[in-house]
Amino acid sequence: MKMLFGGIEAGGTKFVCGVSDEQLQIIERVSFPTTTPAETMAQVLTFFDQYQGQLQGIGVGSFGPIDIKENSATYGYITSTPKLPWQQYDFVGTLKAAYDLPIAWTTDVNAACYGEYVAGHGQGLESVIYYTIGTGVGGGAVVQGEFLAGFSHPEMGHMLMQPYPDDDFAGNCPFHGNCLEGLAAGPAIEKRLGVKAQTLAPKEPFWKIEADYLAQCVYNTTLMYAPEQIILGGGVMKQPQLLPLVKAAFLKKLQGYVAIPAIDEYLKTPALGDNAGLTGCLALAKKSADSPVSSTSVL
Repeated sequence: MKMLFGGIEAGGTKFVCGVSDEQLQIIERVSFPTTTPAETMAQVLTFFDQYQGQLQGIGVGSFGPIDIKENSATYGYITSTPKLPWQQYDFVGTLKAAYDLPIAWTTDVNAACYGEYVAGHGQGLESVIYYTIGTGVGGGAVVQGEFLAGFSHPEMGHMLMQPYPDDDFAGNCPFHGNCLEGLAAGPAIEKRLGVKAQTLAPKEPFWKIEADYLAQCVYNTTLMYAPEQIILGGGVMKQPQLLPLVKAAFLKKLQGYVAIPAIDEYLKTPALGDNAGLTGCLALAKKSADSPVSSTSVL
């Protein structure tokens, strides 16, 4: 009987569930909208029920904020999310009640970072930081196979930005206004311009503003963490003209202050594309099955 691993990429808009073999080759993948916990989790359990007896572990990368502290009374919960039906939801507990398996638990962007670390651009490196720029902005870091975390998981998407010259947009974040998410996420672009990012022409002047904010993010990350690689993913980064603009703006800001790896190796979009998150969840499931004493690994 094949040993299989399960992955759940729990996004604020949709859930992606998959099962892989030991080589992380995806055998089956399904997706469905994120609605209520009762409705969505029923679909999750129906999917995995068909693999009972073969599954060795399940890895979850969830939208957040989430509780990742294993000694916490609310470990495994989605906590203060703006998606009201999911507030204080015991995600890991629900899975544990259904399956006697190791459950790896982390953020959705951590999972994408781990996917790239084990099977994408980050293979062979010791430190990778991943940002997703989409409906929101989130960041995750893997150093020597472990997630970077402290009292909680990082919220890199809410670093504050210096306004671009003559940019009077106040930002879209209800907590911080002109943080990275408030200025550069998809909803911020739509609020600013009245149209969705994917409808903008490649030579639209706004892309220089977007690139500047993302370059500030890369600059801050470089000087704080000195990673071997930074990966920019998410729907906004599917604009092919954007990455070269970010690279140019970042190098201009850095002014050669520190020696970084070659820019085309240092700053990339995901090798795994939309599969980065699910691949990371599957890899974490495999890791948790190999060392089930701890279902999550953090620094």
